[in-house]
Amino acid sequence: MTGGYAGKILRVNMTNKTTSTIDTAQYEDWGGGHGIGSAICWDLIEDKTIDGFDPKNVVTLMTSPATGTTTPGAAGRCEVQGIGVYGDPCWFTRSNFGGRFAPMLKYAGWDGIVVEGAADSLTWLNIIDGQVTFEDAASIQGLNCWETQEAIWRTVNSDARFGEWVAAGSALTTQKPAVVCISIAGENLSRIASLVHDAGNGAGQGGFGGIFGAKKLKAISVVGTGSVKIADPADLLAARKWLDAEKPHGISGLTGYSGWPASGPQGCVGCPFPCRTRRRSGVFTESQCFEGTFYSTSGIASQGNVPRNDWAADLMQMYGLNVCDLCAPMGAAYPNPGGFTPAHYLPALYEMGVLGPGKEIESYPLPMDRFGTKEFDEAFCKAVAYREGIGDDIAEGIGRAAKKWGRYDEDTDHGRLYLAQYGYTWHHTLPSVEWAYGSLMGDRDINEHRYWSLFAADIIAAASAEEIVNTYAEKFVPYTGDPFMFNYRWQGPEALTEGIYSDHFAKRVAWDRHYTRFYNQCLGYCDWAFWPMFINPAATTGDNRGVSPEAETRFFNAVTGKNMTFAEGMEIGRRVWNLDRAFWILQGRHRDVEKFAGFLFKPGVASDASKTLPIYEDGVWTIRSTTELADMYLDRDGVEAWKTEFYNVEGWDTSSGWPTRSTLEGLNLGNVADELQAAGKLGS
Repeated sequence: MTGGYAGKILRVNMTNKTTSTIDTAQYEDWGGGHGIGSAICWDLIEDKTIDGFDPKNVVTLMTSPATGTTTPGAAGRCEVQGIGVYGDPCWFTRSNFGGRFAPMLKYAGWDGIVVEGAADSLTWLNIIDGQVTFEDAASIQGLNCWETQEAIWRTVNSDARFGEWVAAGSALTTQKPAVVCISIAGENLSRIASLVHDAGNGAGQGGFGGIFGAKKLKAISVVGTGSVKIADPADLLAARKWLDAEKPHGISGLTGYSGWPASGPQGCVGCPFPCRTRRRSGVFTESQCFEGTFYSTSGIASQGNVPRNDWAADLMQMYGLNVCDLCAPMGAAYPNPGGFTPAHYLPALYEMGVLGPGKEIESYPLPMDRFGTKEFDEAFCKAVAYREGIGDDIAEGIGRAAKKWGRYDEDTDHGRLYLAQYGYTWHHTLPSVEWAYGSLMGDRDINEHRYWSLFAADIIAAASAEEIVNTYAEKFVPYTGDPFMFNYRWQGPEALTEGIYSDHFAKRVAWDRHYTRFYNQCLGYCDWAFWPMFINPAATTGDNRGVSPEAETRFFNAVTGKNMTFAEGMEIGRRVWNLDRAFWILQGRHRDVEKFAGFLFKPGVASDASKTLPIYEDGVWTIRSTTELADMYLDRDGVEAWKTEFYNVEGWDTSSGWPTRSTLEGLNLGNVADELQAAGKLGS
């Protein structure tokens, strides 16, 4: 076994409470994380069309070769996969969380965990190095996520404090167990229930909290006292020093995510750019981003010295609810057409007289007249977690709730409810068109911040538009030499030939999908930090050259002892992307299904217009912001033209969007082609 791998994967059968091991070497060619998870799920899920709550569904929690090492921004991520329950329709899907769970799993001697079956009563899994036991969870049933972890800490470590030596099997450790768990929302099979680790690390998308609940798995606790073998420690240290010397830039958060009142930064294990905070107040600790904007447009009423949206964020973490989904009915504001703010979807229905006590949509037990108060926050979270009244509908996801209420088509077309595709909420969907396309072609909101780092303010200030696009065109292996991959021209005939509906932009999105699948999700390079980084205004060389694509493979090769090129990693990403695509094809994916909601085709839909992007016009590259992008919207025929170009780039049948045999066999996926052909779903 090469460096970076523990060599074995824990296979857990919840039905008969037995464990076995999978030799990691069987799946090492998939890289790690997402690739290994997808390959294992493909092999073990015989019927890919089952419901995610079915006991035959398989859930994987996978590390990467970089996990637990000093690889910056890649040492603490855990990739979660299985057939999801949130999307509408549901797809094989993924989520991801950081913190210390994945490194602790590696230190315990495991590259990942595979969970199958369902127990007959609520259970938690106790892993101490190579010892694995199934524990009765009756005493922690109904506890929230924070209470659950504290109870397990007391069980495993007695009352020891952080830093005190305690027994861990036959060894000693100063660490509390790393625990990932569910709350009452997961126990109640909510489709928007999250997996939560520590105070604010969560796998939110996909409904994996509800899937854990269906498997009667309350929590997984792990203590590891081992280490990770590094193939070339000296080279890894040299790579780290080289990167530090380059002073890599990143988006907000490199010294602690901004917020009040911050007392210090907090980050995942091994990350030199901590993006979270530890608060003096103890509130909003380890949270960031969507949690911080939750309820932001309903007016921030303080509770004591703490802003109310911070209290609400903590409620989401404790109840184990996916903040991103709840932002659709209640949370962060993105302007949409029609004069409605989607942060106020439920209040808008209330003001319309559609929702309320005794109305067409019964609002019990929500005090709608108290919206904007902590009283409402607590009632809302409790109703959703316990499936009380209207909370039972919302626990299915706001898209399914709107369909039940008979409002989905009207409200998504109008922009009153901002679900862009498959029931997933709008999230930087425009003007960052690659975000929209990536989500449409995939299984979920991609939640990738790459465009922030590619066109961040410091980059635009340091280089001309032409220099930026030409540098990216040089570095975007294997699609090098095409600056029009970064042309956000969205109006006129040029949009079809060289802009966002062209074959150029199709290559851009394909590059994103392949890079993400391998470097971000297989190897765990966190795009919230700076991966990838092609331009660096702080570069010591003075030429604005960033460390990508050289850095990604330099760290990987130092850890594993391999000699992989960047292009080879991209090809693994393409292979993983096609395997995932095969899952979705069997689950009903077709070109005709890949449709955006109606509001994306209406003027005024764009948000994040302050995010500047390059546009080629009249033979000149310029950086445009609100002047060009504030009113961006999509054209239906243009999107269909882009889909054809994208399928061509990927080597898929343009009439169906299904991979062809030649494409799959070229990726050593002949067995996948056979299964698609047997189902009558192989592209021609």
